[in-house]
Amino acid sequence: MMEKTQLEKVVQIPADAALLAGSLVLPEHAVGLVAFAHGSGSSRFSPRNTFVARQLNQAGIGTLLMDLLTEDEDRRYETRFDINLLTERLLQVTHWMQNQPDTKDLAIGYFGASTGAAAALKAAASRTSLIRAVVSRGGRPDLAEEALEHVQSPTLLIVGGNDQVVLQLNRAAFAQLPGEKELVIVPGATHLFEEPGALEEVARLATIWFKRYLYSMSEP
Repeated sequence: MMEKTQLEKVVQIPADAALLAGSLVLPEHAVGLVAFAHGSGSSRFSPRNTFVARQLNQAGIGTLLMDLLTEDEDRRYETRFDINLLTERLLQVTHWMQNQPDTKDLAIGYFGASTGAAAALKAAASRTSLIRAVVSRGGRPDLAEEALEHVQSPTLLIVGGNDQVVLQLNRAAFAQLPGEKELVIVPGATHLFEEPGALEEVARLATIWFKRYLYSMSEP
């Protein structure tokens, strides 16, 4: 039995006056592409997001792990939490994906963690007909504020059962989302899903969600 092949390459994405570094993986015959927006203090090399991305790749879904901030920007606390800037950068990354030969025909989804989840939701709210699905892992959807009521993309919020403060914030944000949505609590998990089996459950849930919406939206 032949192994599936996939395209893997490092990319440079222009955004404002910066070049954002990214890691693009496209399995053979990929139908969808998920852009990852990581949280403050993390990077495209985050072992948690990398793990989830690998699981998506094995399910035939492309992934783009990138840094929405330059190294200098990421050193500044106020920039890390500038949701409007993160959102604008994610939208520029999305525009780039729409204009690359390898990715222009793929259905697009977002995977956001921590503050990156707020940026993913705000970006999805402004591109309602384009972003097919959003998944948040331990996210801060509350930071998307008034944009939540405009999100039409099917949205999955995944929160650790022992991450009490973030769980409360997610429940409040969940109530404001108008479209198709689901809130899943991973029992015993804390904010970083470091407990045995917790991250595997995140990856499983995300894979099911993206396969459901990216693949179905790609069918004629």
